[in-house]
Amino acid sequence: MSRWTYFAKRFVLAIPVILFGTSLTFFIIYAGPIDPAYAILGIKATPEAVARIHRQLGLNQPLWEQWIDYVIDMFLFNLGDSWVISPDTPAMQVILAFAPRTILMGAWAILLPLFIGIPLGFYAGLNPNTLGDYTASFGGIVWRAMPNFWLAVLMLMILSRSEQFLFGFDWESFIYSTNVAGAPDMKNIFKPKNFIMASKLVIPGALVLGSASMGNEMRIGRTAFLEARNSNYVEMARAKGVPGRSIVWKHIFRNALLPLIPVITAEAGVLIGGSVLIETVFGINGIGWLFLTAVTSGDLPLAGSLMYIFILLLVGMNIAQDFLYTIVDPRVGFEG
Repeated sequence: MSRWTYFAKRFVLAIPVILFGTSLTFFIIYAGPIDPAYAILGIKATPEAVARIHRQLGLNQPLWEQWIDYVIDMFLFNLGDSWVISPDTPAMQVILAFAPRTILMGAWAILLPLFIGIPLGFYAGLNPNTLGDYTASFGGIVWRAMPNFWLAVLMLMILSRSEQFLFGFDWESFIYSTNVAGAPDMKNIFKPKNFIMASKLVIPGALVLGSASMGNEMRIGRTAFLEARNSNYVEMARAKGVPGRSIVWKHIFRNALLPLIPVITAEAGVLIGGSVLIETVFGINGIGWLFLTAVTSGDLPLAGSLMYIFILLLVGMNIAQDFLYTIVDPRVGFEG
């Protein structure tokens, strides 16, 4: 089976998964206890007004008809309009207005573990049973064990009083003056000053969001590096007189990356699930905060649209994971 045939098959098999996730989302949100008519009307809600809103939104139709319409609209990417948060505004337009903040935080949440966790894990694997190995391994275990909700509050407390806790270092005035928490201004984000100021607001949340991945990458990276380092092909390379630097980069490093691929791609799920909490604590107001607000306010089209996008991202990351395997290790086949 060729590579492209295999991935075409994976895309086809992903359709039932997306359909199941989309349908489950519909029944959880639409059959839930929240009535959007009351969220729209507020204190003006009367039985007549509620019935009128139900007719306008199509909520008086049988649930199975609403489900069919919902599934068809999602697959056609007709996400509809927001009902409560931004009435009569296309849901995609609302999502795109909040998404850049989450994308910036997510980029940092992936980059920080990659450039801290993996190098420390490989360093520990390259120098086993040394003080550096013990320090990195212990730090990875402690970092992994800290709950996100506790670490977020702790980070917020330390940075808000950074001069006291960080030996005189003032985070708020570092480089450019910003608040410790708040929604970053994404206008003209590609200008250096605006990018730095926005990054300062999201990096604490990104560090908390990527904390679990950082600890996992450190521990798994150490184990994978040790296994590759003690493998037969590395011993063969040493016997042939291959230089140590070439052995590390050409033989050990590449093979040690294989078990890290699912950890790295799984960060998409961590980002989606954790951004709700982190954005609420740090006041970043991205799509995680938007999803929570949409669910609690009964903005069903917006909540459903966001969940549908989350499902597509997770399915896409699973397919990307298989693709990365074939790039890192060409021996991976496409049968099955």
